[in-house]
Amino acid sequence: MEPAGVALERKIIDPDTYFDHNRPPANLQRTHDQVASFLEKHKASSRPIVLVTSGGTTVPLENNTVRFVDNFSAGTRGSASAEQFLSLGYLVIFLYRENSLQPFNRHYTHNQKGLLDYLQLDNGNVTVDPAYMEQVKSDLLKYLSSKDRLLQVTFTTLSDYLFLLREISRLVAPLGSQAMFYLAAAVSDFFIPSHSMAEHKIQSGSGDLTLRMNQVPKFLRPLVKNWAPLCFIVSFKLETDVKLLEPKAKHALEKYGHQIVVANLLNTRKWQVWLVTRDQDPCVLQISKEDLDAGRDIEQDIVAELARRHKEFMSRDA
Repeated sequence: MEPAGVALERKIIDPDTYFDHNRPPANLQRTHDQVASFLEKHKASSRPIVLVTSGGTTVPLENNTVRFVDNFSAGTRGSASAEQFLSLGYLVIFLYRENSLQPFNRHYTHNQKGLLDYLQLDNGNVTVDPAYMEQVKSDLLKYLSSKDRLLQVTFTTLSDYLFLLREISRLVAPLGSQAMFYLAAAVSDFFIPSHSMAEHKIQSGSGDLTLRMNQVPKFLRPLVKNWAPLCFIVSFKLETDVKLLEPKAKHALEKYGHQIVVANLLNTRKWQVWLVTRDQDPCVLQISKEDLDAGRDIEQDIVAELARRHKEFMSRDA
């Protein structure tokens, strides 16, 4: 007999019915209103817009969640990329895992130095340590100049993410080719449906726990085909075997019909990526170890190249 809190059978869940059997996040309506207001505010703008997803998704083991399955993503790529999109004039909706890295703030949170390490007391007044003044000033100026073009929305669980992704996609879709989707979030591959989970904390007194999880539906297909069919969509593929990287990226493009896969290897992802399309050889982007050690982000190059291709995509639709 399976222990409480596990899925009783392995099967492929239909993405069209997923939302009928799982709980929406508490911030769904608030997010709808915030995104609608953000889009209305910038309605007259000719700026392109990008939805950046960032961070990992948790998979609860109970409906009243105590335990969950997680992954290692801290949101580094998504937060750095959001900064670069803002620097290029984009409107940015940043859908990120709660407590993961945020644009501009990322330098002062998940680091060896916390925010207080950058500050000092000077005659009873709090000031920035002179050693870090230029860095803090630069980040603050960038943030202040772009915060009007940045809307941040949080999620925690896989279900939160999927509900919010669908909601935001439908609101952004009318912008057509003007909108880009930059799907950098590390989305879980397996989950336990809400109706199959224990309602309360799984008790340890019954001994070992065996989990059988369902495969997460492939939501890239409805995103490309139904939710935002005219938008420029970029997905990500992370592998550990280089021989699988291009074939799996090409397969995703053929299967789902979107524009680009950013392919990367686990051990080299911070300094090397491949941009894979259906009809061209992969474009390799990489930075030197010296640049990496000096604090340069490869996301500068990724975003610059994607923005160039997005501009071409928009011009074909003009």
